[in-house]
Amino acid sequence: MAVDAQSETTTEARQAPPGRIVLLLAVACGLTVANLYYAQPLLAALRDAFHVGDVAAGSLVTATQIGYAAGMVLLVPLGDRFETRRLVSVMLGVVTAALVVAGTAAYFWVLLAAALVIGAMSVVAQILVPFAANLAPDHRRGRVVGQVMSGLLAGILLSRTVGSLIAEVAGWRVVYLASAVFMAVLAVTLRSALPSRAPTTNEPYGRLLRSTGRLLRVHAPLRRRALFQAAMFGAFSAYWTTVSYVLTGTPFHYSELGVGVFALVGAGGAAIAPAAGRWADRGLTLPMTAVAYGAGVLAFVVGGLGRDHVLLLAVAAVLVDMAVQGSFILGQHTVYALDPEARARINSAYLATIFLGGAIGSQLGAFAYHSGGWGAVSVVGGALPLLALLGWSATDLRRSRAR
Repeated sequence: MAVDAQSETTTEARQAPPGRIVLLLAVACGLTVANLYYAQPLLAALRDAFHVGDVAAGSLVTATQIGYAAGMVLLVPLGDRFETRRLVSVMLGVVTAALVVAGTAAYFWVLLAAALVIGAMSVVAQILVPFAANLAPDHRRGRVVGQVMSGLLAGILLSRTVGSLIAEVAGWRVVYLASAVFMAVLAVTLRSALPSRAPTTNEPYGRLLRSTGRLLRVHAPLRRRALFQAAMFGAFSAYWTTVSYVLTGTPFHYSELGVGVFALVGAGGAAIAPAAGRWADRGLTLPMTAVAYGAGVLAFVVGGLGRDHVLLLAVAAVLVDMAVQGSFILGQHTVYALDPEARARINSAYLATIFLGGAIGSQLGAFAYHSGGWGAVSVVGGALPLLALLGWSATDLRRSRAR
């Protein structure tokens, strides 16, 4: 009996992806998704460099997220259609070129156009996450995805600090040019190190896109989770798009580096990703989702009270990051179980909806700050996770009690 148990454990271990591959995927996701967020702590500097207003500068973040949402719709489904290594290396080549254009832009509209392409091609991260899910056995999937997502989420959070530090030392242009170097190295590394994975469908491109829309129609849990997480990510984007204006103004007068150091505090929220994966594997998705949405509301209550208190702003940053990341992992675990043969397309529909919510949240945050200051941002930001919590209570919770 003990021999049988040991044999079963050994088989399961062989089925799990090697630790070095999981680590590489986590680093790759972090580096690519960081391209979406380098600009957030630099908005004040970019506003001054190109002589544009706060709302126009905030549109740079919005453009990047719209590009990312477009990439989710148009490019991520190709992860089911083409061999992963080849697709990823081509996309990383394109984003490398776009980063060079951004780093050498002489006009704001050129930077804006490059941001759209950077956003679209940075969906490489969302091709690699379902790739990791496909490598993992069922009993380890939540944990493996959580580990890879912890790298992605650390990239989101640390990108602000790294971007600020580089900009402080060498200027904002070097931020984009340095990332171009990272992307070129990553393209070569992934092409040589990742295992080959055969496509799961040979459908033509148009039919592939239509099948992604069909998944949204067929799977109600996918629609609900995507909409709720869009509200959460909208709150996240509203916070991080506008907090740099607060920190660089009265009474703080932080430099770009100071804003980046503040953003580092929020990076602690990335630690929630592996825990969320374990909660999902243990069947705790429902209660922990409620906790995550509630934490999102609390974040903006604390943040609203902390307009002139950096410690409260930092607590709000950690809360909003943990809330968004935890709810994202829990939702991802739910939607990945809907159709194992279409995980890239499910991820496409899920993430496209979420990042549209993020783009709307960024712009809402910029308008709210322009119109009513940080207090207005706190109201708008807090309303979004509250909507998610109410929607979840009216659908998922009610269905669970009915069962």
